[in-house]
Amino acid sequence: MTSITNLPSLASSNTASKTSTASSSLANSRTGIANNFDQFLQLLTTQLKNQSPLDPLDTNQFTQQLVQFAGVEQQLRTNETLASLVTANRVNNATSALGFVGANVTVDRKGSPMQNSQVKWLMNAPRAGMASVTIKDKDGKTVHVGSKALTAGEQEFVWDGKLPGGSQAAEGEYTISVSAQDTALKVMEVKPFMLARVDSVDVSGDGPRIKVGSLDLALTDVKTIRRN
Repeated sequence: MTSITNLPSLASSNTASKTSTASSSLANSRTGIANNFDQFLQLLTTQLKNQSPLDPLDTNQFTQQLVQFAGVEQQLRTNETLASLVTANRVNNATSALGFVGANVTVDRKGSPMQNSQVKWLMNAPRAGMASVTIKDKDGKTVHVGSKALTAGEQEFVWDGKLPGGSQAAEGEYTISVSAQDTALKVMEVKPFMLARVDSVDVSGDGPRIKVGSLDLALTDVKTIRRN
C-alpha cells in the first residue's frame, strides 16, 4: 500500500520534469499541469479507498498539496491573461502611433532636424519683444546668427538652411540658442522646442518609436501634435 508520505515525492518529480522543458509553450505547460493534477486526484482517491484504519490519511498534508496544485493552475491562467493583454496593448499602441505619421510634433530639445531644406522650432514668449538667435551644427560650428520679433505666446521660428555664403546647409540636426528682451528691454526667458514632421513609426520594439529625420524618439518625448 502506498503511503501518503510518498505523494510529495511524486509532485516534486513531476515539477522537476516540467521545469527541465523551459522552452515549452504556455499552453503545453497548462496541459501538463492539468494532467498531473488529474493523476494526483486519481492517486489520492485510490489512497483514500485503500488506506489502513491503523494508519489514516493525514488530511492536512493532502489539503496542502491540493492548494499548491490549484495555485500553480491559477498562476498559469493569470499568465495567459497577461500575455493576451500585452498583445492587445501592443496592437492598440501601434494603431494609435500610425496617426503620428505626417503630423508635426514638438519635443523638449534644442536640436531639430532639417526637413525640406529648412529647420523649425517652436518658441513661447511670455511677452512681446525681440530675440537674438544662434544656430549651430552637430559639430558646434555656428551656421546662422539672426534676430526675430516676438509676440506674446507661441510662435514658430524657421531657418531656411542658408549658410552665410549663400550655400545650402547639409542635412542633419541643428541646435538653437535664444536670448530675448521684452519691449521694456527686460530680459525674459524664451524656451525653444524642436518642431518637425514625423516621417515614420517603428512598432517592432516594446513600444512605438517615431522617426523624425535622423532622430529616433519615444512617443513619451512628444509634447504636442499638430496638423497644419
